[in-house]
Amino acid sequence: MKNQADYTAEIAGTTYKVESGIATITLNRPNQYNTLTEQVILDLISKLDEIAHDEEIKVLIIASNGKAFSTGHDLKDMLKNNNEAYFTDLLGLCSSMMQKIVTLPQPVIAQVQGIATAAGCQLVATCDLAVAGESSIFATNGIVNGLYCATPSVAVSRVVPKKVAMEMLLTGDFISSEKAEKIGLINKVAPDENLAEETRLLAQKIAEKSQFAVRLGKASFNEQSGKPLTEAYAQTSADLVCNLLAPDGQEGLNAFSEKRQPKWDDA
Repeated sequence: MKNQADYTAEIAGTTYKVESGIATITLNRPNQYNTLTEQVILDLISKLDEIAHDEEIKVLIIASNGKAFSTGHDLKDMLKNNNEAYFTDLLGLCSSMMQKIVTLPQPVIAQVQGIATAAGCQLVATCDLAVAGESSIFATNGIVNGLYCATPSVAVSRVVPKKVAMEMLLTGDFISSEKAEKIGLINKVAPDENLAEETRLLAQKIAEKSQFAVRLGKASFNEQSGKPLTEAYAQTSADLVCNLLAPDGQEGLNAFSEKRQPKWDDA
């Protein structure tokens, strides 16, 4: 893709910014609690596809404006379109969007403020990393309205222990940011006023590393995690050989030997 200068843009329901190789998509429907409408999901898919092919972008942050990170799907929209075809298309689009985050070459960090429920909690669990404000709260609370959070369960059950996931899914109870950190749903709790700064510091730390190694590492981690032990070791051994022989791998070895800071190809 073209050499990307820093810029800011607005798309329906979101804003988009690129600064120093770090992209930020901000959910920007605060009065609607940043619900994931069909249009918002389509916007996210479009931006994820664009970012995936942009070599200048090293890390993506997904943030929000308002009192909620996201409260998931818009139940009012669902009532207006109360039919199987709409539900099937909407949930298929959302599942596709979540999978695009997983397969995106760049690491994705959720910057969580306020409420993250149902598919909003799913979005947090789907991102590679997450930093949350101390007042943020999380739930898979569809069950309260007679709706088991089936699709959110996919992401949540892959990052938190089984019994914790089941409790969240079957009770709909909210958990604090402190508990979310303890169970592995998020990486770090930050003071609300420092949330953006703490998230960007994490993004910058990753952006300073060899992007060849970071991208290989994300793909390798996700691929091996679903394999039996023997296959996982075979795959990751091949990945490490590839990394060692790549220009950045060779530079890292030489820099270590020569006791100097490495200079990455993409720096």
